[in-house]
Parts: sequence; structure tokens; C-alpha cells
Amino acid sequence: MLNAPRIALAICFGLLASSPARAQITNWQLGGNQPWSGQDTVSVMVDFATAEGAIQPVRIEPGTNIISLLENWTTFRQPKELGYIDGERPRIWKWNEGNGDPTENGVVLIDADSSTYNSSKAEGIDKQFFTIDLAVPIPAHTFGFHAPSSGFRSNGTPLRTDSTPAFQISIQQENQGTFDTKGAWALETIVAEPTQNFDANVRINFDQQYVRFFRWVRKFSIIDETALTRITGTSAGQGNQARALLGTISEFEVYGDGFPKRATYRSKITNLGTEQNFGRLFFAATPMRFIDGEAVVTPNAEAFAEIEVRSGRDADPNLYHEYTVTGKEKLVSRDRYEKDLRTGFGRTCASCDFVQRSPRPGMRASITYDSNNWTFWSTPTTQSGLPLNLDSGSFIQVYITLHSARFSDYVRLDSLWIEQAPLLASRVLGEVAVLEDLQPPRGIAQVPLGEEIDFAYDISASFSSADQAGFDAVRIRTGAQANFKKLYIGDAEIAPAEIPATDDGLTIILPQRITNANNAPLRIVFSAEVFELANTFLGEVTSSQAETLPQPIVDGDASDALSTNSLRVLSTSNQQPALLQNLSFSTPVLTPNGDRVHDELRIDYQLFGLPEEVAVALDIYTLDGNRVNSVPQGLQTAGPQTAHWDGRDHNGAILPPGIYLIAVAIQSERSTDTVLRPLGLTY
Repeated sequence: MLNAPRIALAICFGLLASSPARAQITNWQLGGNQPWSGQDTVSVMVDFATAEGAIQPVRIEPGTNIISLLENWTTFRQPKELGYIDGERPRIWKWNEGNGDPTENGVVLIDADSSTYNSSKAEGIDKQFFTIDLAVPIPAHTFGFHAPSSGFRSNGTPLRTDSTPAFQISIQQENQGTFDTKGAWALETIVAEPTQNFDANVRINFDQQYVRFFRWVRKFSIIDETALTRITGTSAGQGNQARALLGTISEFEVYGDGFPKRATYRSKITNLGTEQNFGRLFFAATPMRFIDGEAVVTPNAEAFAEIEVRSGRDADPNLYHEYTVTGKEKLVSRDRYEKDLRTGFGRTCASCDFVQRSPRPGMRASITYDSNNWTFWSTPTTQSGLPLNLDSGSFIQVYITLHSARFSDYVRLDSLWIEQAPLLASRVLGEVAVLEDLQPPRGIAQVPLGEEIDFAYDISASFSSADQAGFDAVRIRTGAQANFKKLYIGDAEIAPAEIPATDDGLTIILPQRITNANNAPLRIVFSAEVFELANTFLGEVTSSQAETLPQPIVDGDASDALSTNSLRVLSTSNQQPALLQNLSFSTPVLTPNGDRVHDELRIDYQLFGLPEEVAVALDIYTLDGNRVNSVPQGLQTAGPQTAHWDGRDHNGAILPPGIYLIAVAIQSERSTDTVLRPLGLTY
């Protein structure tokens, strides 16, 4: 199915297609022979039409106003509509916050109609600025604005000649979290700031670059002097206007060439009918390049697809609240929140900033995430065929980002699908505790960092249907190899049927199947080292006899003996641990003679306290500090790790005999840690 220009991906989406080779495992698919269009709740710069059955970013053609390609604009800096997420909707707002008045909020400046415009008003220049958010960074090289095609000012001046005397245009690629700062400050890069302009139709050219934000700011000019009458009081040092400012704008325009830096697609929340377990995510994506007016398959194109998935047990991942008489919050339905309650924000005038009203009944309170019934978005994946590690659910949603790092490159996403299978049990609960402290005072297991500790892992299952087949295998992920000690089924200690080798935890095949008719609680006792400051011993159950999908173990009250109700394990340390510890060599002297005896150096070490993967490199130095080789080890995470070196330099030549310094270097946000050890090399 996959070839050189194709990348595989995996997700499962609302439409099911059975896989005849695996009776219990089916695929939930989107794309291919299933439509993309209409299955989305949000799409920004996504092209549904060019490639049949696939999606790709919209290509920006020279001469096309980019603003006209975007839909669902809002005229507020911070929209109050339910579900608004930064970067999923284009915005244009006037002054600090924007407003809903179509006579001045800018909506007619993006409607591609040169006959519509906002009439100039007699108000301070300090309020005359617009910010345009295209939602995603787009390759742009021109910003323009022009006067209306018809109409007259009150003094008879044709609007088509009503030029803006002075202005500033600035641009910015990403949201840097600075828009809460009020005022007409410039964005990251100023591309134009003329002080005397007589052209009613303005085009500002600049080097093509990815741009998401544009800011147009009206500036004071000597040309304005003839149109202003100073009266008592000042406004930004320039006086109040006795009549409307010069300059009338009909349209803003943005032009460029190529593909956006990213295009986004968020699917509808899809009801699967019954609760399912989820397996791997697959997708088929084709990297492309636009060359001489043609789209060409290009395996090394600088573009890729990134996918996130979440699952739930009801139709809405949010919880909605209303204020009570005492100012506290109570849970209400979305329907009441959306239709009956008033917003908690208000303003005293159209151009005033929003302020929070005092809480009272009938007013909207917070919207929070329903983490009891919905998973958070999965870790973004760019590789097909990887497990999603999602909790089971009867609802699913997908978020797709199509990335481009070059104006001419893009990725076409042909299809995606997710493995799904029926539940093995209605719910499988688990909790973990230190064996010598089953009911810790703080309610969570705490252990010394890097010490081997005995744990008790209790599991209980519940069944709601005879169709739920049960399980006979348990896998626990600890982040490093664990050592099995005991298995209890009910109160009896029983030997496992098998303990397959596992690098990052423990896998146990039970001697009997846990089913609705044979549903004894389990306890697994094992020892493990913890190398992270906070870890979760994720677990899953599955069937060793049937081809189905594993079901996650959910933390909860699995037994009365344990009081943690959690799979979390915290590590304790009196001081911040060194990131790299316990470095050891397989031999003190490397002898690369080709006789397979000490021909290669094995370096073992342990990484501690890392919340995420970090880059690790093996550097080789002479005694005078000259680096003769650097061997990248890729991204590594907390726990035991291994590196290898064959005694060669960066050119592949065997180094001369002598003493060398071997450095294992890690680069993290916290610091850069390097550990050096000497090594002899001889023949």
C-alpha cells in the first residue's frame, strides 16, 4: 500500500469498514472513499476540491486577495462565542478589542466589495488602528488598501481620491501573547510608515515571508493640519478633530504566492454507537512540491501531516456553569448556557474595553474540560502505524495540521483510519502503591528517585454485557524493565502462565481468563526503579488467545486495601538530581582489531528527572580537547539507556592508540549535562 512518496498514518473516523482478516477489529476511516468535506467543525486554509478523496492546503495564487480565501471572520480580539480557539478563526478588530458595530468594526473592509466602506468619524487618531489575524501564517509579500469606488465626503470630495495621509503597516508571524497590551504599538516587523501619502490606492511590497498578523495604524501627518481645528483638550498630543479625519478605506488586501505554513482541520465529534477500544492510527499522506505550475510528488518535500485524537463517553467534552446567588458556580446544560444565560463580560460603549460583570444568577460562568468522560488530545503524531494509547470511548474526534516549511511544498492527506474493537470489559480499574505503604498519608505513591522499590498494582474489572469477552493478559508500563514478584487472583497467590520479556515494564499472561463469570480481583507485585519526578504506571489488559485490541486500565478505586485510587508515582529527592548518572563502560580498553573481542564500546547510563525526550550525543575527544567524533544518539527519555562507539573518527577512520575522553552529552530545557570518562584505545 505504501510507496516511496507515501507516508503512512493512522486514525479512525466515524465511518466503519470491516477488516475481514480480523473479525473483532474494524477500521474507522476518513478520506479515500469517505468524504472529508462536511465531516469538519473547523477548517482553515484546507482545500477539499483539488485532489479527489483527499485534503491539502489551499494554494495561494498570485493576484488572489488572501483575505477572500478565509471565512467565518469575527470582529473581536477575544470572541465570546462558544468554542472559539485561537488560530481556528480569522479576526479583524478595531482599536484594542473590536466591536460589533458594522459601521466601524471593519467587517466591510474584508468583504471584497469596493462600494462598501466605513465612513470617517471625528474621533481621535489614537483609536484608528485595525489588526488582521489570518488564523495561520500565510506566505505574503504585499499588503494593500484602497478607497471606495464611489461616493463623496460631506465636502463633496470623491471618496475614490480620499487618500490616507500617514499610516504604519507592521506584520508578525505568530501570536506571541502580546495583544492584551493596549494601544497602537507596532507588531514584530514594520514594513511601511509613510508620513505624507497622496495615493488613495496603496500597495506595500515586502520580502515574501510567513505572516499571520497585520496591523494598520493611522498616523498624524502635516497633511492633516489643514483638516484639523484645535479645540480645548488634546488627544494623543494632536487635538480633537472638529471634523472627520482624512482618508476613507473600502478594502484591505493581502497578496502572496504558495502554501500556508499550516492548514488545520478539526473533525466533528463522531458517535460510534457503542464504546470501543482503540488501537493504531494509520494515514496515507503524499509530500508534494509545486514546480512550474504543476503539482509534483516529491518525497523530500518540506511538508508533513500531524494528527491528534481524543475519545469520550458522551457528546460534549466541555462542562458548562452558571453563577449562583452566592457567586459560586453550578453545572448547567450547554443548551441553557448558550441560549438562556447572559455573557459575563460587558462594555459601557461600543469602543470601550470589555469588563467582567459581577457574578449573579442568569450569567455565564466558566467552561471547563470534562476530563472524567473525555481524554485530552493525544500526543501529536507524524508517523503512521503507532498506537494511540487512548482510553476507550463511544465518541471520537480528530485534529489534523498540514505543515509546510517551504512556500512551494505541501502534503496531501489521502486517507486516515483508526483501529477499533469491542470492549473486553465494561471498565477496568487500577491503582498502585508501594508494597510497604499501601495507604500513604497523602494518597499517592512516593518513592526515592532511582531506587528499586516493590509495588502493589491492584486491578478490578466490571462487565455489563455477555458480549464482553474478558482478558487473560496484563501489561504495565513503568518506563524501565520491572521485575515480577507475585500474582494474586482473589486471595490466592498463583503462578503466571507466562511472563514475556518487556523492556519498559512488565507483561503477565494469566493462568485463567477474567470474565463476567470468573471475575476475581488481581494484584501484581513487582519491583521497579523510577527515573522521573512524576510517572504514571499505565496499564492495559488484552487477550492472548484472540486478535483484539488492548483495553486501558483506568485509575480508580480498584481495591479497599489500597487508598491511592491512582496509577501515579512521585519520586522524592532532597536535591535536584543530575540528569545523567551511573555511566559505565563495557571495557576500560577498546581494541578494534576485528577479532570481535572489545571491538566496540558499549556505554550504559541512566537519565533522571526528564519530563520529555531530550537529544543525546556521544562525543569523543583527544586529551588536548580536540573533538574527533560526535555520534548522535537521537531522542532519549528517563531511564536506562545505551550508546555504542566503534573506535572511529568522524571520517570513519580508526583512531590511533592512546587515551581518549568519552563524553555523553544531553541537551534539555533545564540545562546541558555532560559526563566525561577516559578510555584507552590500543591494538
